[in-house]
Amino acid sequence: MSLLFQPKHPQETALGKLEQDHQTDYWGLHKWSIENPGDFWSRAWDDLNLIGDKGDINYQSANHFIDAKFFPNAKINVAENLLLNSDGLAMISILEDGTRNELTYAQLREQSAAVAAAMRHMGIRAGDRVVAWAPNVPEVMIYALGALSIGAIVSTASPDFAPNAVEDRFGQVQPKLILLADSYQYGGKTFDLKDKGAEIVALLPTLEKSIRISEFENWIAPFAGAKLEFNRLPFDHPGFVLFSSGTTGKPKCITHSGAGVMLKAGAEQLYQFDMKPGERVFFFTTCGWMMWNWLFMCLVRKVTIVLFDGSPVFPRAARLFDIAQNEKLNFFGVSAKFIDGIKKVGLEPAKTHDLSHLRMIGSTGSVLVPEGFDYIYEHVKKDVHLASMSGGTDICGCFVASIPTLGVHRGELQGPCLGMATAVFDAKGNPAKIDEKGELVCTVPFPSKPIGFWGDTDNEKYLSAYFAGFPDVWTHGDFASISETGGFTLYGRSDATLNSKGVRIGTAEIYRVVETFPQVQESMAVSQDWDNDTRVILFVVVKDGEIFDDGVAKEIKKALRDQASPRHVPDKIVIAPELPRTKSNKLVELAVTDVINGREVRNRDALANPGALDWFKNLPELLN
Repeated sequence: MSLLFQPKHPQETALGKLEQDHQTDYWGLHKWSIENPGDFWSRAWDDLNLIGDKGDINYQSANHFIDAKFFPNAKINVAENLLLNSDGLAMISILEDGTRNELTYAQLREQSAAVAAAMRHMGIRAGDRVVAWAPNVPEVMIYALGALSIGAIVSTASPDFAPNAVEDRFGQVQPKLILLADSYQYGGKTFDLKDKGAEIVALLPTLEKSIRISEFENWIAPFAGAKLEFNRLPFDHPGFVLFSSGTTGKPKCITHSGAGVMLKAGAEQLYQFDMKPGERVFFFTTCGWMMWNWLFMCLVRKVTIVLFDGSPVFPRAARLFDIAQNEKLNFFGVSAKFIDGIKKVGLEPAKTHDLSHLRMIGSTGSVLVPEGFDYIYEHVKKDVHLASMSGGTDICGCFVASIPTLGVHRGELQGPCLGMATAVFDAKGNPAKIDEKGELVCTVPFPSKPIGFWGDTDNEKYLSAYFAGFPDVWTHGDFASISETGGFTLYGRSDATLNSKGVRIGTAEIYRVVETFPQVQESMAVSQDWDNDTRVILFVVVKDGEIFDDGVAKEIKKALRDQASPRHVPDKIVIAPELPRTKSNKLVELAVTDVINGREVRNRDALANPGALDWFKNLPELLN
């Protein structure tokens, strides 16, 4: 596997210093971190300078993974740690139309204190739920900080979620207060949301108050000058409820410890991404994706968070690189799908933009294929650290990420995060051999494991979601392998895995080949039940102005046979007008699989474009 990048001064990173303290390399340090979880997470607490009482027990093991406890006697408040001991610029907010605002840490403290006072005035207490349906703007983070100061539980959703989809999520947690978007901008259009906001309020009967973002300043104005007060709570006090994508039924309400998420994200930001106070950190996200929570937690590193709300490619494809240049970003986070998209349109930021401040590019959301690595180093920045990472809403963090003391190999995520016993198991539950594909698992508890699912009193849903595969081993639902370098390769979701001629294959292996064809905008491979077996159907969206004929289909099949295996060759290739996707831009293979097999698709509201599914019903091409 070719080496694309080698860090110049690894010993100067926080991780390098930790390796020196332990007189070992990364792999020795990782082994220590998973064999001694209490000692490792206690060290992370100290290195992050967390404020609070750690208590006298760092880790309490249990017979079952989900029952293990971290810092069971601790008292801590998340907002206190994100707001105090930091000066300078806290946030820069940029909207699609170019509106730009700055907020200092002092202003953040002042406004968060006013929010907390306003919430207390209306009777919000620890454990109450407050929610936001809003664009990615500072008011949402200020609102969350005020809530967390009290110990209220925060849930957020992006404004492109329809009212019924919002009800499916927020309705389950019975909120008292909601922050509502008035409008949002996307693709050169402004979407008025006043009517939808009123509809959402009507659908949530437990609400005692609703506030529009346009009313935010007036709401907190009577409480200006309020004193900062932080309610220190147990370490596993719930801070957030996040939601599964909902493509397999009503979204699961994944309840997270606020402190657990802060410690996990903070450890990643410190050790895996080497974020330093004063750096400028950007991740393109909405409030409906866990990367919003992750970006929010970057405040624990005393950095400046850069927020953007709007289309990442409007008014031109290079929009986010304009921001990277103008704001002198140090960390630039995007989705693998975004990298694939700018590669397809031929952007060359290395030639057009000054990215001299940029030291790390983060990629997540789906699999970044080897050609995506090539593109970053050839056309974006040759000396950047490409941090391909993988985790999920379920853990509000990463299993596998970058390692700033090691080199980046083409197509590989560098390795497991410290404290994460990430491995790959074969079907029998044994560690997979080098380069053998299997299930991505985690064998040791970690602080951001969910407390549980909201309303799942006996943990039945929790256990079936992650522990049905192997007893007391977290099975994440990703298909992966580990190379001889120790790096990980991901192949897509294992629950979207295809069974082709008796062999399981990951969909990403197909996409990697198919989407190199200039005629293909994007593609989706799914299984159709056929003749007492299954067959693989490949749907392709054709790029504007391109012709896709039988000759191209034959070339694709040959390329798959040559570059993957005969088992990767689809039984049929069908041109589709559009592929359905979630709000966070992930293709929904499972929903299409259900449609073509005559099964009911549960919770279409989770999709950004549910109408796209209708085209897949009763396709004549799939009748023979």
